[in-house]
Amino acid sequence: MPGPMQLLIIVLVVVLLFGASKLPTMARSLGRSMRIFKSEMNEMKKDGAAPQVEQAAAPAASVEDEPVTATDLNDLKATPTRND
Repeated sequence: MPGPMQLLIIVLVVVLLFGASKLPTMARSLGRSMRIFKSEMNEMKKDGAAPQVEQAAAPAASVEDEPVTATDLNDLKATPTRND
């Protein structure tokens, strides 16, 4: 476990690399991604869709076949459009 001095140095380096103005946006994006990942994992557990060895051999579905979903208005703004 890093000590307080190491954590302070890490925070200082991150602020110098990305700038203080970008940190809230990055933290918001990280939080949103974690929330989406957690909800998808809970949905998989609820549906009983635990990955199995037999299912891993099946061909992967195309990204175009999956519906586009959003959890809030900000996700809708950040979603790229598809050119069909």
